[in-house]
Amino acid sequence: MGRTIVIANQKGGVGKTTTAINLSAALAELGQKVLVVDTDPQGNTTSGFGIDKNEAENTIYELLLGECEIEECLLETEVENLSIIPANINLAAAEIELIGIDEKEYILKRALDQIRNRYDFIIIDCPPSLSVLTTNAMCAANTVLVPIQCEYYALEGLTQLMYTINLVKERLNPELEMEGVVFTMYDARTNLSLQVVENVKSNLKQEIYKTIIPRNVRLAEAPSHGMPITKYDSKSAGAESYRLLAEEVIHRGDEEWQ
Repeated sequence: MGRTIVIANQKGGVGKTTTAINLSAALAELGQKVLVVDTDPQGNTTSGFGIDKNEAENTIYELLLGECEIEECLLETEVENLSIIPANINLAAAEIELIGIDEKEYILKRALDQIRNRYDFIIIDCPPSLSVLTTNAMCAANTVLVPIQCEYYALEGLTQLMYTINLVKERLNPELEMEGVVFTMYDARTNLSLQVVENVKSNLKQEIYKTIIPRNVRLAEAPSHGMPITKYDSKSAGAESYRLLAEEVIHRGDEEWQ
């Protein structure tokens, strides 16, 4: 049975979608069978793989509302070993449409349970809010990976996120664990980036990944070309960083691997 990892942070602009796209692509490049699930109405993860989100016939929205089966919304991407369940703006209405539905927090989990054994990793990208979509993602997952931007307000909102993760664990998904924190948008030229890393390390009793994702122009350009960084500029610092992160994720909890 593979691992299901939610990428969450209710703070926007922290590199959540960038991490979902590029970690998935790097895992696939390493021979892992990967499914990406886009649960953000903005659908940026979907378009980041070159898929026209508005043309997709069946998306996560139809899946959550029971209008299609999971098999019907799986799309292949240009990346070998990597499939996606797309999202678009229709998903914004799901919050309201799911009101009153019994056990609505488990809809995604039940759907993924049907195909889970086909994949080594299922990576779920969340919207930047602690909504029913994020709760659905957390109920379907084993772990939560939290990208943190190396900037002054990095720790703001993190307490709330930890509280939500613990609440979901306590009431809805006892299996849920913290995968770890990954630092994004690191600028080696500034003291601030370094201070933020040190500050988070001293304040968080969490697993922190050794790999730090740098601020990288090629990384920022890749989504507009509908490609993960590993395809857009395979030799860039951004691509190398996500490969290192993928190695760390694969070997998480592996004592011998250092």
